[in-house]
Amino acid sequence: MKVVVDATSKEFGKVLATDNINLEIKPATVHGLLGSNGAGKTTLMKIMSGIYKADQGMVTYDGKNIYESPEVKKDVVFLHDIPFFFRGSSLKKMAKLYQSMYSNWSTERFNQLSKHFGLSPDVQLSQLSKGMKRQASFILAFAARPKVMLLDEPFDGLDPIIRKQVKNIMMQDIANHGMTVIASSHNLREMEDLCDSVSIMHQGKLLFNQDLSDIRGNHCKLQIAFKTLPDDDFYKQLNVVHSSQRGRIITCIIKGDISKIEEKVTKYHPLMYDILPLTLEEIFTYEMGELGYEISNIIVE
Repeated sequence: MKVVVDATSKEFGKVLATDNINLEIKPATVHGLLGSNGAGKTTLMKIMSGIYKADQGMVTYDGKNIYESPEVKKDVVFLHDIPFFFRGSSLKKMAKLYQSMYSNWSTERFNQLSKHFGLSPDVQLSQLSKGMKRQASFILAFAARPKVMLLDEPFDGLDPIIRKQVKNIMMQDIANHGMTVIASSHNLREMEDLCDSVSIMHQGKLLFNQDLSDIRGNHCKLQIAFKTLPDDDFYKQLNVVHSSQRGRIITCIIKGDISKIEEKVTKYHPLMYDILPLTLEEIFTYEMGELGYEISNIIVE
């Protein structure tokens, strides 16, 4: 399902929570919506799930507006950062509710996942820990077989083993059923190995939106040693956006066309060199720096 956020804004009193957000997410991919607490991520997720109506613009799924559209909502599951269940409900009772809401619901899968995660369908959800409530939310969400899954801080409270299991199931549904995932987080390391594309929000605005393959294809780290230190032409030719030096070792961050970087480097006859990938944190540090932002103020690890 193709997801399009079209010039979407939402205001609460004098606070502009989302400011003219434009975003397009390809089907069967994972998109990471990054930013610090208060950036506007949760508000945008609630607009995308049809809980909030945008003051301006709209969110569409395959061209259909989600707000007040049961036809669209039956294919979209939203997991809030704080799991919510009706008072006194068991996992089985919540399953009946989900079955009435989602036409692709699979009772067989619900039973399999309940057994896999070790949760009895008769368990009272109010008695569970935060992490187990999160597991219950994922069981219901995966059993609903949505075309789009919206996740707000999805792995908060889950131990590393359960996180890995949830991610594996998610990836299987993307590969086998073409599910699209939009995950909101302030944790870069959590998202780095999960996402196909990422965007960064700050103070209600969308600052950055790009495919990870494109990002990584245009950035690299170069560690290089010279007998005699190079002149300014070296840095200009390689489009170095940042460099540091320790003795004869120079570390450079390079942005732009890196396909011919080895050819360019060898012209300067280095003693040795090594081309390394950058982490998302390093990439965003320089991308946001060019826009005048400190990454530490935008994303909190």
